Amino acid sequence: MTDTIAASSAASTGFTDTSSVGDQPTLIRSAADITRLVNQGATKLSDARIVIAIALGGVFLDAYDLGGLAFGMKDITRQFGLTPSGAGMVASAITLGAIVGALFGGYLTDKIGRYRVFMADMFFFVVAALACAFAPNEWVLGISRFVMGVGVGIDLPVAMAFLAEFSKLSGRGNKASRVAMWCPTWYAAISISYLLVLLLYAVLPADQTDILWRIILGFGAVPALLIIAIRHRYMNESPVWTANQGDLEGAAAILRRSYNINVEVAKDANLHPQPAVRKAAWSNYGELLKGVYLKRTILATVTSLVSPFAYNAVAFGLPVILSTFLAQSILSTILFSLGLNLCFAFVGGLLAVRFVPKFGAWNMTLAGYALQLIAMVGLALVGHPDNGTQAAISIAMLALFLFGQGIGPGSHTMTFASLSYPTSLRGVGVGFNQILVRTSSTASLFLFPVLSAALGTGVFWVIAFAPLIGLIVLLAIRWEPSGYDVDAEDFVVEEVKA
Repeated sequence: MTDTIAASSAASTGFTDTSSVGDQPTLIRSAADITRLVNQGATKLSDARIVIAIALGGVFLDAYDLGGLAFGMKDITRQFGLTPSGAGMVASAITLGAIVGALFGGYLTDKIGRYRVFMADMFFFVVAALACAFAPNEWVLGISRFVMGVGVGIDLPVAMAFLAEFSKLSGRGNKASRVAMWCPTWYAAISISYLLVLLLYAVLPADQTDILWRIILGFGAVPALLIIAIRHRYMNESPVWTANQGDLEGAAAILRRSYNINVEVAKDANLHPQPAVRKAAWSNYGELLKGVYLKRTILATVTSLVSPFAYNAVAFGLPVILSTFLAQSILSTILFSLGLNLCFAFVGGLLAVRFVPKFGAWNMTLAGYALQLIAMVGLALVGHPDNGTQAAISIAMLALFLFGQGIGPGSHTMTFASLSYPTSLRGVGVGFNQILVRTSSTASLFLFPVLSAALGTGVFWVIAFAPLIGLIVLLAIRWEPSGYDVDAEDFVVEEVKA
């Protein structure tokens, strides 16, 4: 079907590529031509790579906040006298907000454009971070984190749209690789929050460590302000989205500015009949469950539910696991958490970015789930370690789980969500995905403190069901988005529906 779509799209546009002939411009006659230029990797190392990096700013802040709060939960629980349910409420408030943000963010990303939404959502981070730092009680803290979650939910659909629509189709640095970059960015942010905790733990007086969590969360406003300034300087609207709105001149201007290529709209462009591109509408959420998109949505849905459930339980619970289950001191807990994230989760994410063009997102996700299942079963079997050897095995299992997350579902759950739908559906596709991700994360963050208090290390048996379900669904639906020209489906809608 890929070749059919590409051939049909090329035949209908009359695309003329003259970019390699002296200073002659590349002539474009349709939105499909714009998409093809991006897919061919026409960039000459101008602002496009900067756009990719800036697009990951919201991902960084989301992960930074999660890592910082993970270390602060014990102090927050003690200061505000929280029950396990109250702690779960504070921890999960950000994901509840993200559900709301993703619902509206996905629609707005397709409706009013990537740039406008992208510039607005950072203000949620600034306001919420400062409010968290000065929260007088758990209610203000919970509401502030809910507001931050709204910003996160809005940011992710537009960030993934930028990553997909400023990247080429195949080879190194392709769309799947760029989208997967969100994963090592996440782990880098987690590691930075751990480093900041370690630094503050070293310099703060012993009687001031209770304010550590306030400093960590409040500091999140600083990178948010920097991201706002940098986005204003470098960001442009997506040329693919702009062309789909019928503004070929605007799309051409973006290509000249961000891709540094000589491109012009052909004078006879308006003489060529243009396929009607699907317009933004709330009903587009329903389109995700029709035609060829149904199986893709099922696969993306299941991975979006099971992956964050397992990851949030382990990643957010890592300090609790190390300090309680494995009886580590606060200093060793910080160091082990930092080392595990950098050496295994972060490295796994980098390997996912490097090798997804070669092995594909489906294969790498399958391998990641298999490693995670082994890790959870191993942790459940060891239980509370009785000696140093068992503690080492448990830490190795945590490392294996995080490596599997980085190389597999952590990176490619977003790949399935972003690259299973064309430009006209990408915002709502990622928005729907994020609603599911945040719903699962909310359940995980709320239930982990409750289940770990009730089951102890038996909680790992519960978590093990997540990668098991992921494996089963992957084996049932073999959909590979890496290297597939999904954007061309906007221009041959009748074939896609067939």
